[in-house]
Amino acid sequence: MVKIGNIELPDFPLLLAPMEDVSDPPFRRLCKMHGADLMYTEFISSEGLIRDAIKSRQKLDIFDYERPIGIQIFGGDEEAMAMSAKIVETVQPDIVDINFGCPVKKVVCKGAGAGVLKDIDLMVRLTKSVVESTHLPVTVKTRLGWDSDSINIYEVAERLQETGIKALSIHGRTRTQMYKGQANWEPIAKVKANPNIEIPIFGNGDIDSPQKAIEYKEKYGVDGVMIGRAAIGYPWIFEQIKHYRETGELLPEPTIVERMEAAKNHLNWAIDWKGERTGILETRMHYTNYFKGIPNFKPYRTKLVIQDNLVDLMQTFEEIEKEFIPTLEEI
Repeated sequence: MVKIGNIELPDFPLLLAPMEDVSDPPFRRLCKMHGADLMYTEFISSEGLIRDAIKSRQKLDIFDYERPIGIQIFGGDEEAMAMSAKIVETVQPDIVDINFGCPVKKVVCKGAGAGVLKDIDLMVRLTKSVVESTHLPVTVKTRLGWDSDSINIYEVAERLQETGIKALSIHGRTRTQMYKGQANWEPIAKVKANPNIEIPIFGNGDIDSPQKAIEYKEKYGVDGVMIGRAAIGYPWIFEQIKHYRETGELLPEPTIVERMEAAKNHLNWAIDWKGERTGILETRMHYTNYFKGIPNFKPYRTKLVIQDNLVDLMQTFEEIEKEFIPTLEEI
């Protein structure tokens, strides 16, 4: 068993990474259905929360079936981070998470996300301000360092633990790498092996198959893994990893029927949450992965990503069913 404060997770938990414009309630619901043990929201601007920005407030939407669920915040000002943690607390998540890893320029330029990697003292102060302003367990997600010449995660882990955080997720890339190249898990293993570290350490980066998840568990000794891009349009990865770990066998790939059901559920839940137009637009990016590897599917995928009303989309789903799902007479 792995514990984050008083939250109990299974041995070797699988975490869904917080991803901007991806990790919304409809997507999280699918990942939970398919075995995610702990999930995080999209990151939320501390300044946006304080000024009551609609987009920031909407990201606070969480549901009981998602638990345990963490809400992730980012910012570069201690007072704003403390205030936003108090706002987050009002919707009663299980965890408050701090983003010190987002490499996107518009975040870094504000001295937030991975921009804080250049100033460990500031990172510590920001973390402490959040820990001291909430009764909820606080976790942190960060990267190895700013660039290959300033990999400082070993020091960062110790200092953040001293502030009172309850777990640390480490993406095995530097800020300058963005999402390119191969993730380096050796520094993550070094943090985990540090005898001074008592909190759970979760590894993140390049986990895209059951075999790799278990290989990295054994090779690097992490307490769990956080999965991001590999879950987009493919929530089955969580149950596939669990099955492989328990049996040593791979589950079969999801059938076209299962892929159809997931895609339609995702669409309908997104529309219920954000309305028809926004729900349709925000679900498009997932269709490529939902139907990845299916021969002769390209014309239908093109339709799915350009249609902008529910009637046409449902008509396309019906066409896919007729084309790809055998009838009882054919079986």
